[in-house]
Amino acid sequence: MKLHKVTVAAATALVLSLTAVGCGTDDGNDASSGDEKITIGIKFDQPGLGLKTPDGKYTGFDVDVATYVAKELGHEPGDIVWKQAKSADRETLLQRGDVDFIAASYSITPEREQKVDFAGPYLLAHQDVLIRADDNSITKPEDLNNKKLCSVTGSTSAQNVKEEIAPEAQLQEYGGYSECLTGLENKVIDALTTDDSILAGYAAQPEFKGKFKLGGFKLSNENYGIGVAQGSDLKAQINTALEKMVEDGSWDAAVEKNFGPAGYKNEPAPKIGVIVD
Repeated sequence: MKLHKVTVAAATALVLSLTAVGCGTDDGNDASSGDEKITIGIKFDQPGLGLKTPDGKYTGFDVDVATYVAKELGHEPGDIVWKQAKSADRETLLQRGDVDFIAASYSITPEREQKVDFAGPYLLAHQDVLIRADDNSITKPEDLNNKKLCSVTGSTSAQNVKEEIAPEAQLQEYGGYSECLTGLENKVIDALTTDDSILAGYAAQPEFKGKFKLGGFKLSNENYGIGVAQGSDLKAQINTALEKMVEDGSWDAAVEKNFGPAGYKNEPAPKIGVIVD
């Protein structure tokens, strides 16, 4: 695996973003301005990472990380305004100043670094597969050949497997991960693929306890970062908070709490500012 430092945004983009951040301060969403409330973008539909429960609570690893960071920035849990950050909307939310930062299984990529800044990474995830706990026929990536492989519509995960690892895999696209899980449980499909953190989050839910297991294949590296507007001084503050979270054991506790029931073999906490290619 190759390591590299997080890239610095182009100077012209930085000037523009500083102007946007300056405008965003007027709406009361700038966490460094001393306002009581802080607005944080998370996923609302990913168990184990970011989930809004039927009773209106928010749970998951990203939620725990964001709550810890917010506290280090001077905000109690009751000060947090949670905002849904769908994958396609994340850069826009930051550029418009709708949120102070985003923690939403947000992989750091060169393309995204042209639009937003990232603190972290705070979790190194990998593309993996989820299979039934009693299925011993899939022990290595090549075993996915001639298997029914599920992913959500529009995802590149299953296509990556078919193109690079198991060309004979039979792709099955469903509308959501929950549908894939139902198909996996009912033996309509043989495996589900996406980030191992997302898979572990689903498998750790009480209704699925003991039914599924992760393949542990590490098909890609996904460096989860906390997104902030370009030029925001929150990046340095968040990095300091993340380092403290690792040092005091809160990071390990959050991993065990949210992913432990799935037997998720997580990587050690990544070094701040270092991306694993």
